[in-house]
Amino acid sequence: MSQTRKKDTDYVTVSTRIHAMENRLLNRERIERMISAPSEDEALKVLDECGYGSTAGGSVESRLAGARAALLDEVQAAVPEPRLVDVFRLKYDYHNAKALVKGEATGADVRRLLVSGGRYSCRQLLEGFQKDALSGVSARFQQAVAAARRILADTRDPQQCDILLDKACYEEMARLAEDCASPFLKGYVRLCADTANLRTAVRVARMGKGSDFLLHVLLPGGSVAESALAAARPEDLGSLFQAGALEKAARLGARAAQPDGGPLLAFERECDNALTRYVAAAKRVPFGEEPVIAFLHAKDAELTAVRTILSGRRAGLDEAMIWERLRECYV
Repeated sequence: MSQTRKKDTDYVTVSTRIHAMENRLLNRERIERMISAPSEDEALKVLDECGYGSTAGGSVESRLAGARAALLDEVQAAVPEPRLVDVFRLKYDYHNAKALVKGEATGADVRRLLVSGGRYSCRQLLEGFQKDALSGVSARFQQAVAAARRILADTRDPQQCDILLDKACYEEMARLAEDCASPFLKGYVRLCADTANLRTAVRVARMGKGSDFLLHVLLPGGSVAESALAAARPEDLGSLFQAGALEKAARLGARAAQPDGGPLLAFERECDNALTRYVAAAKRVPFGEEPVIAFLHAKDAELTAVRTILSGRRAGLDEAMIWERLRECYV
């Protein structure tokens, strides 16, 4: 595949469009109105301003998923390098792969678990899987699905299936970023891998599992080698990410990894905030792939924020507790 980077000027039109779309993102003022609205119906009206349309006649989740898939289609059709958007679609493909492989093993009907927004339609994956003939998919995805089916048949361990597919997903992310030849995208993918691995290291330490298990579950593509992370003591996590985007998160993680480390909320929030701060650099870029990458990340974060607000309201949490669970806004 070509590794020639598109010129910044190739993105002039789409960058202008993206900067205009940023005005519809869920900002602090809109979040405040969602949280303090007297009813969920009133809270959902804020989403109309964000481009999600009315929720009348369908579930909130279906509307969010439909809007997400439509946005990815729209942006991918507009950018000069479509593979850039595929980086953000991959996780939905691999989510669907997990559902299909586990459904086959248990005999369950998993169609309701499949999600739109990936590179491949739910129908394409379902039909190809049922016929044992996946086609029109990447070679790495096809290999990973076949390997996941074998490992689940052999071990009956769904965790091993998830580990294998997660690693394949991040391998594909790194490959796509490399093919796009975008330093900003490559940095973003590395930070995603580092964030996932830092979270895993903290959780494994809290579970009391050893370095061999940790090395087995860590993902490829981060700036900190899996071997170095697996060999580190929990209290040394901060030094591994020193002076990087995850420095603060790693310090919080080092404390949270201890037996009496307490809740993970502050650590988890800081991991997500590190990614948002990374893409925030795109605000200073008038045109190029950077605004597109940042916007796609911001929309992912927006969906998470909406679900957090709605689940918090439904659970009867007060406003302060909902705010505590939210991450930094891109806008």
